[in-house]
Amino acid sequence: MFESSLTLIAVSGMIIFLALPAVSNARIWRAIITPLASIIGSGFLVIGPILDHAYGGWAPLAMAALCGLAYLFGMAIRQNIRDRMDDAPISPVAKLIETTSSWSLSLAYIVSVTYYLNLFGAFAVRLPPVDTPESARLITTALLLIVLAIGWRKGFTALERLEQASVTLKLAIIAGLIVGLGLYFGETASAGELIFNTPHHSIWQGITLLFGLIVTVQGFETSRYLGSEYDARTRIRSMQYAQWISTAIYMSYILLMAYTFRPDEISLSETAIIDLMDQVAPILPILLIAAALSAQFSAAIADTGGCGGLVDELTNHKVSAKQAYLLIAIVGIGLTWFADIFSIISYASRAFAAYYALQSGVAAARSWTKHRAPIKAAAYGALAVLGLAILIFGQPVE
Repeated sequence: MFESSLTLIAVSGMIIFLALPAVSNARIWRAIITPLASIIGSGFLVIGPILDHAYGGWAPLAMAALCGLAYLFGMAIRQNIRDRMDDAPISPVAKLIETTSSWSLSLAYIVSVTYYLNLFGAFAVRLPPVDTPESARLITTALLLIVLAIGWRKGFTALERLEQASVTLKLAIIAGLIVGLGLYFGETASAGELIFNTPHHSIWQGITLLFGLIVTVQGFETSRYLGSEYDARTRIRSMQYAQWISTAIYMSYILLMAYTFRPDEISLSETAIIDLMDQVAPILPILLIAAALSAQFSAAIADTGGCGGLVDELTNHKVSAKQAYLLIAIVGIGLTWFADIFSIISYASRAFAAYYALQSGVAAARSWTKHRAPIKAAAYGALAVLGLAILIFGQPVE
């Protein structure tokens, strides 16, 4: 009861803080919301149990590696935003890579929408007594059709307005989760019961698994596509701040989890976090389900709208946004019924890795031709190669 009370106080306090006009109306905060919502929505609910199970006591190091890798790819994208500030013409090679990267992003969006809505379905069936894989798939299929119907008939403008409320709720629940975990960690430490679990994978298996989890820290790239609302400098800052905030959240979360739960307490499922947090504070499972439902649906809406607009632009309106929504629904339903959630996470990671590799390639080409900076060009080139390695070698959770 004590833990639940403090958790609710933390949730309420964060809601009040984020609702303050000085915060909610701040232009930079509104710019941060979009990438932050996408990053946290991408993997916060699944990453903890996965890393604990796979890496044991080394889970915080794996989390730091994921966040660091994401930040490096973010540097390449931020460089590209800066280079576009002066609207100077770009080389044919850079333009070709840029176009290819946009197509890869549209593919990544298709897979990520499926990922988000599969998580929605998995968490939704934890509420009533119908917790079966088939029930979760049916819910996900229905949601894909609902998203298609909304996008086809009315577009997503009205739903996009819910983004700030969704982020506020999600950050408040995360604050409560971290407070609850902090109390549990303190009690475990005081009792001398902290543990260092043995990793389940070899070094190479651990690396390829990490490659397959890059989707859990993606979302920062959305800052690049807010040009109609914010100038380049604001978009760059929003991406950096979103990555800093999300890294602080992820690292706190993993550090508090990694040394408090025994291996036999960590089940490898998309909703494992609910069972773990039931031991921390009885109120947390309910709060986490609420966070999951709001976060995954809003993220799916954002990526569906982004994919539709991107495909429409890339095809010079030959393929409309509505037709892209239909493609998302068809591919999403196929993946939902013929792939498990961890395979979908791996597919999404590979798709985003392709986009990040191409964006790094653009940054390398511009550093070479525009800035005459061979060292920077080589660094971005190496990052592009790393992105291709993630695309080729990334493995799903097993």
